[in-house]
Amino acid sequence: MIYFSTNKSSVPVSIKKATLEGLAPDGGLYVPSEIPHFSPEELALLEGATFNNIAFAIAKKFVGSEIPLEQLSDMIESCYPFETPIVGLDNETFIEELFCGPTLAFKDYGARFLARLTGYFAAESDKLVTVLVATSGDTGSAVAYGFQGIPHTRVVLLYPSGKVSHLQEQQLTTAGGNVHAIEVQGDFDDCQRMVKQAFMDPDLKEQLTLTSANSINISRLIPQSFYYAWASLQLKEQYGFNQSLFSVPSGNYGNLTAGVLAKRMGFPISHFIAASNANDSVTRYLEEGRYDPRPTITTCSTAMDVGNPSNFARLKYFYGNDHVAMGHDITGIAVSDDETLATIKSVHDRFGYIMDPHTAVAFRALELYRSSESHIKNAGVVLSTAHPAKFLEVLQDALNKEINIPARLLEVLEKKKMATMISSEYSELASFLNELKQSE
Repeated sequence: MIYFSTNKSSVPVSIKKATLEGLAPDGGLYVPSEIPHFSPEELALLEGATFNNIAFAIAKKFVGSEIPLEQLSDMIESCYPFETPIVGLDNETFIEELFCGPTLAFKDYGARFLARLTGYFAAESDKLVTVLVATSGDTGSAVAYGFQGIPHTRVVLLYPSGKVSHLQEQQLTTAGGNVHAIEVQGDFDDCQRMVKQAFMDPDLKEQLTLTSANSINISRLIPQSFYYAWASLQLKEQYGFNQSLFSVPSGNYGNLTAGVLAKRMGFPISHFIAASNANDSVTRYLEEGRYDPRPTITTCSTAMDVGNPSNFARLKYFYGNDHVAMGHDITGIAVSDDETLATIKSVHDRFGYIMDPHTAVAFRALELYRSSESHIKNAGVVLSTAHPAKFLEVLQDALNKEINIPARLLEVLEKKKMATMISSEYSELASFLNELKQSE
């Protein structure tokens, strides 16, 4: 499999180079030269398969011969020793719980796979790889724990000061070892901008082998397609739904882009709802055909507070920069904070189910979509991206009740925060990275 840049002016590369580079030299994002397709016969063989078997079937099509299949299979098994439950709220509405991994967030699916690929390729090249990451919350903790102890790697996490939940901050700043946390006096877009500047900095690239664990890295995006494939096949096999509709909490749009990959691979997916909060740049593009990113707005669904999402470049590439074509597969719906809090309460009152604010945004978007699109009766799958205990303040406001905190989160709260504070000036990040190099 060969990978191209969305900017189309870089030399095509292998999965190894795409993984270790993260961002293409021309500033574009890597995409596969062609999206592999599963025939009806192949899909039939996967019905009834385990999550890990489905993940392996997908991964080997993207990795090709660059990793021996036995080792790739072992990687998959070590990545996903946890369950991926699908909970039915009613006969047509399901919650896919993606928070059963080590950090209780969906980012574990991508980060753990990427960590193992990066470690494998770095060892093969005998390099120390510096993994540079911008996070609005759960990416940071998932990457921190995914890469913790992986040989030939070290991680530098940038997160916006005061704009992630307390539990998220504790997770991403207490890993230690080969993980370094940087607290940026700015918002997520500032963190993302600085990461991109680092990748384009010729002096820094000469000193360090840099890669990214954000969803700009294609090897973090590919494994996120696994849980779309799993859910669509489970709902077909167990409930008889020929197609599934996915409502996706959307911030940097990597999660949604992974769903588009799964649909184009041939899995039984009918449509996507790109559920956004007040940061609705893509929602407005789908409605108006004009991309007009605006400064980030702080909301109660903090991990989705992204004004200029990186993966929009991949979506435009896949749909030929045609918002009408994109709109055939994706409907954008924005949800306010008031609606989010009201949804958390109404879902709890109706079903006894507690969801985090990002899941609530997606659930409300599904409700709004169904109220206007009644002609198709497909399974509606809401991706639940984080354990509700990671957003205690929001949940307590919405429900006025105590939320049980899992033991692994309570343990993190007792640890000492370790982070370096910098401004949003790129020069301060460059100085930190140069000092890191000198300390080797």
